[in-house]
Amino acid sequence: MAKLVRIYEENPNEREIDKIVDVLKKGGLIIYPTDTVYGIGCDITNTKAMEKVAKIKGVKLEKANFSFICYDLSNLSDYVKQIETPTYKILKKTLPGPYTFILPGNNNLPKAFKNKKSVGIRIPNNNIIRELVKKLGNPIASTSIYDEDDLIEYTTDPELIFEKWQNKVEIVVDGGFGGNIPSTVIDLSDDEITVLREGKGSIDFL
Repeated sequence: MAKLVRIYEENPNEREIDKIVDVLKKGGLIIYPTDTVYGIGCDITNTKAMEKVAKIKGVKLEKANFSFICYDLSNLSDYVKQIETPTYKILKKTLPGPYTFILPGNNNLPKAFKNKKSVGIRIPNNNIIRELVKKLGNPIASTSIYDEDDLIEYTTDPELIFEKWQNKVEIVVDGGFGGNIPSTVIDLSDDEITVLREGKGSIDFL
């Protein structure tokens, strides 16, 4: 049975953050707010936990398109090949923000991602999830939660999220109402910039 934990974005409670990080380190799954929609995720170094998330999404782990939630740009070199200056300028201009950037992965990708040439990177403009990542010490593997009901593609009310997901995760973080527009996905993995999905993040800068 999951716990519903209220955390305020302006001043995340350190004790609650520590408890949630402890759950992540033990292979638990959490649902948390971002600057777009609520997401479900786990410690990126825990293959069994990632398998659980993939199963919830109805895909095999090697086919899952998880994004990595990082604390800031300094995390990127752990998993991404050397970033060229034009790409870095785009990242610096837009992050933290409502974007997922597809970047070329390096040899340090976790075992589950070894066959992937690229990886989606998120640095949401949300203190709760960024503090969790910072305390955890490595990225969180993340995917958005969604409703089967086409009219409400993304669930926004944490209490309703808790009702629906309490038997599948260990913790639902209540960070207030979430959005229902997903992140903008931009592929920067080769020379050509490709917008794969236009979401909350503006593409006017391209």
